[in-house]
Amino acid sequence: MDGPSNSDLKLLRLLSDLAFSNPLLPQRIAIEREILGTQFVAEDGIAWSRSLGRAANDRANITQITTLAADLVDRLLVSRKRLDDDDLIRYWDVVIYVLMYRHVIPYVPDDLHQSATLARTWKNFLTDYRHYSEIDGFDRIGFQPADHLFACLFQIHRAFVNIFNFILGNSVASVRLRGAVWQSIFTSDLRRYRRSLYNRMNALPVLITGPTGTGKELVARAVGMSQYIPFDSERGRFVEENQSSFFPLNLSAMSATLIESELFGHCKGAFTGAVSQRVGWLEECRPHGAVFLDEIGELDPALQVKLLRVVQNRTYSRLGETKERTFGGKIIGATNRVMDEEIQAGRFREDLYYRLCADRIQTPGLREQLDDCSEDLHALCLYIARRLAGDDGESLAEQTIEWIQRNLDDGYPWAGNIRELEQCVGSVMIRNEYVPSDVSRESKTKDGPMWISKLRRGTLTVDELLQHYCSWVYDQTGSYEASARQLGIDRRTVKSRIEQLKDSQEASR
Repeated sequence: MDGPSNSDLKLLRLLSDLAFSNPLLPQRIAIEREILGTQFVAEDGIAWSRSLGRAANDRANITQITTLAADLVDRLLVSRKRLDDDDLIRYWDVVIYVLMYRHVIPYVPDDLHQSATLARTWKNFLTDYRHYSEIDGFDRIGFQPADHLFACLFQIHRAFVNIFNFILGNSVASVRLRGAVWQSIFTSDLRRYRRSLYNRMNALPVLITGPTGTGKELVARAVGMSQYIPFDSERGRFVEENQSSFFPLNLSAMSATLIESELFGHCKGAFTGAVSQRVGWLEECRPHGAVFLDEIGELDPALQVKLLRVVQNRTYSRLGETKERTFGGKIIGATNRVMDEEIQAGRFREDLYYRLCADRIQTPGLREQLDDCSEDLHALCLYIARRLAGDDGESLAEQTIEWIQRNLDDGYPWAGNIRELEQCVGSVMIRNEYVPSDVSRESKTKDGPMWISKLRRGTLTVDELLQHYCSWVYDQTGSYEASARQLGIDRRTVKSRIEQLKDSQEASR
């Protein structure tokens, strides 16, 4: 029996590579170009990114490739030409790609949790799965069962949509960030993930680091809301609901006692005011969900010991009880602090840090993104403006861009990053102006803020130094309480110094 043609084998191998490439990195576009040749439709950007108003899968190249893939697997199936084991595996890779775009991609992920839609989709998926598995030699290769494959494809679709929607921008830094988040979910080897890692990744914590206001929580949501959820073929539904899978906790906004109660739960009478038992978020979180600990660098040392036990042994106890419970979800932490410095200063446990950073994601600053791709400013303003003003979002975005171009330098530092840009859009909407904070407004030298240069020259008074330093720490931490802990002074003193600086700057204008 003759084998397939050389052209079919070449296409088969390219499509197989495409099916398992990271869809959010430039290499994906390079494979698409090689598959389509002169039929490739050039697009803006170096990789897939969100284009507002257009669906993630609404791309001419994908439409062409999906047709090529479906035609190829149909041709190989009906030809009865024998494939060797390697090409048989690649055949199934391309079948998976076809099943994905035929039965999963057409739906918004949340719609697949609706019973009628899910039942119909699963029935059609299973019919095609069985049809394509009739190829000669299929029984020689060990393939995942249909329900597991369906769950994997649903997860891939959900992850792509989450990353695509949460992380905007065409800059190299934004592209790398999206690619890193994809790897955090699926690793660098999607085949291995599908075979054996899909039910193990929740045991690996993720640590997200980066300056304040760079979207660390959005990254955490993209990871946490994209975990594998098994599909129960007998009951015809997923074993968990995706909508209730993410549990965020801002550690800088609560006392140590409240954090412990929220995270671990407590028994009735465990402390004054505990009039009933409480289920903590570690217990509330299901095995395929995630608990997000924002500002984890500020966690109380005593709680760091308890968290280490969760990360290391996957066990914990409610406050006031000795019963050991098991945590089955994923831990995601985020911090804007330099953790090496925190460890050296004795404020953060080294063993906990190394447990947390088995997988680390770094978020880029807004200035870094704009230096590489200035057009990102318009896309980000449009995204924020549509959220604030709805149908008037486009006019608000244009108004904001015009104000920025008239009033801020091209190299404006955007020290507050995306969070500051959100403030800018909101302020322009309300007052048709934006008054930058001290840290962002201040001129910069190659060595840092201007006040650092004045400090080196010895031209700052003690009061001015305290005012600037308190303001700088406040910008890093985002709260008076956290700044006070870091500086070792009362929060009222921090607030007073920052207000003094603002008053003096207003008076000098």
